[in-house]
Amino acid sequence: MRPGVVRDGFPQPALGRALRSEALILNRPLSTLVQSRYSVGVRPVAFTTSIFCAALIGCGAQPTEPPPMPEAPIPRRQLPPRAPAASAVDAGDASPDSAVAASAPRACPDDMVHIEKEFCTEMQRRCSKSEYDSSNHITICHEFEVGNQKCIGERIALDYCIDRYEFPNELGARPPVMVDWYDAMGSCAARGKRLCYESEWVAACEGPEEKPFPHGHTRDAKKCNIDNRWVTPELGLIYSKDKAKAQKELDRLDRSVPSGSMETCKSDYGVYDLTGNMDEWAIADRDRPKKKAVFAALKGGAWGHVRNACRPVTTSHEPEFRYYFVSFRCCKDPTGMAPFEGAVIVDD
Repeated sequence: MRPGVVRDGFPQPALGRALRSEALILNRPLSTLVQSRYSVGVRPVAFTTSIFCAALIGCGAQPTEPPPMPEAPIPRRQLPPRAPAASAVDAGDASPDSAVAASAPRACPDDMVHIEKEFCTEMQRRCSKSEYDSSNHITICHEFEVGNQKCIGERIALDYCIDRYEFPNELGARPPVMVDWYDAMGSCAARGKRLCYESEWVAACEGPEEKPFPHGHTRDAKKCNIDNRWVTPELGLIYSKDKAKAQKELDRLDRSVPSGSMETCKSDYGVYDLTGNMDEWAIADRDRPKKKAVFAALKGGAWGHVRNACRPVTTSHEPEFRYYFVSFRCCKDPTGMAPFEGAVIVDD
């Protein structure tokens, strides 16, 4: 049986919804508030007030439409200079200062991958083999031309930590399903993390060589868990309040594999199952007021026959959306780094 989302004594969905209310009231994009509210595991006292205010009494009338994004470009964040690694010859002459540096805390926890990347916000590629899926109204690229890609957007400096596996970030675990964006964000917050921004998710997937798939340039169902046969869900059962009935239907529909069980579905950064297996909630790098998702995003494409590549994003579902192949993974800022507030990634 799959694990449920971690709640650790506080209502995570209320955290996410209160944050959204605050963004609307302050007329600020949600992405600029995420870090100040979710980058630590313990809620600030001031935010506790907003939770009760938003969830219990509503704080008065609130706008029904999300605020517009500012037109000014997001400033480029510079990566800090990295100290050269000590050689074997120098190790014996290590000074007290170098000993202190060596004992400094790691940038990321052991179960997360540290990624530093000049991320391309808009990548141009040539697809040499594609198909149009009329049932989903999407074009699926099966193969991209090697060497025929160009960054035509701004490059943004990223420096972050990302879970090696889907939640709960354990090799061989089964990611939870029927999780909405608020559940996902709150569950990450309970561990001192947050959801990944789209740009962070894509950077981890493409790797240092910016490949369209984590494993290369060709879509391959033998390398990642994709292209499983469609099984029609009984929606009345998966959303049933009878947990036994719902679980039975979820088990019937399940085509996932345990996290990390497909060694070939690993990006060059060492992050597993980014494409296929589960659709993963992420934070939109910018609000999309005309889309149902607005400030949320779904990445990866799950185990079906869809656009299981690094760049595509699904924005057709509201943050409250729960489904039998929707899950998540977490990110966080490295120790000592200023919070990241998102890039302006261009949809593929």
